[in-house]
Amino acid sequence: MPALARARVAIGSRNPVHLKEGSEAARAAGHAVLALQLDVTDPASVRSAVDAVVSRDGRIDILVNNAGASGRTPLTDPDDARWHAIIQTNLTGAYLCSKQALRVMKDGEHGRIINLSSVLGRFGVPGYAAYCAAKHGIIGFTKALALEVASRGITVNAICPSWVDTDMARQGIAETAAGLGVSAEEFRRHAVKAIPIQRMIEASEVGDLAVYLASSRAAAMTGQALNICGGATAGAGS
Repeated sequence: MPALARARVAIGSRNPVHLKEGSEAARAAGHAVLALQLDVTDPASVRSAVDAVVSRDGRIDILVNNAGASGRTPLTDPDDARWHAIIQTNLTGAYLCSKQALRVMKDGEHGRIINLSSVLGRFGVPGYAAYCAAKHGIIGFTKALALEVASRGITVNAICPSWVDTDMARQGIAETAAGLGVSAEEFRRHAVKAIPIQRMIEASEVGDLAVYLASSRAAAMTGQALNICGGATAGAGS
């Protein structure tokens, strides 16, 4: 595989606004990306996206399973729709994308799969059973798949961030705060205080770790779930 700095990138989302923003951000940084309408819960959509990348580039070397959905799913909720949506996006989506990418990844040529889990894949949070189940599942999926494809020279690893300063985190803070009857700003202060380094993780820091895992320097690392949590899991035995 060429040096990572010369990698050609494709992004996928079912949200056209996200695709536009992602493409514009890449162009502003001097990079061109292939933007694909993609629903990771739909097998046909995933296969079509993978085929589009192969049609442009002739191959896929690196897959980052970053699609995510969150939200409260208390078991007292009579509607199971959010449970299914979270499991399908976070866990089944990673399975479907990995399955299709592995169909075209070449053996012995720098194959990488990087899955986004969470510190909620390490411990539980009341009211977030679906998200915790999905992110615990990603870690198990990572370990099993790593062993399944090790003989092909493909590595599979997971990243477990704590609060990352993103739109999804802000939505989660607002929702959790409302459930607790406090302001979003008050809950955010409480959440940051629980992180030993006293700040949220930056998205760029997660990206830097993903780039390392995708590089040749991480060739001996597979089946691992790496915390990037500001010390939030240091006392949790993980």
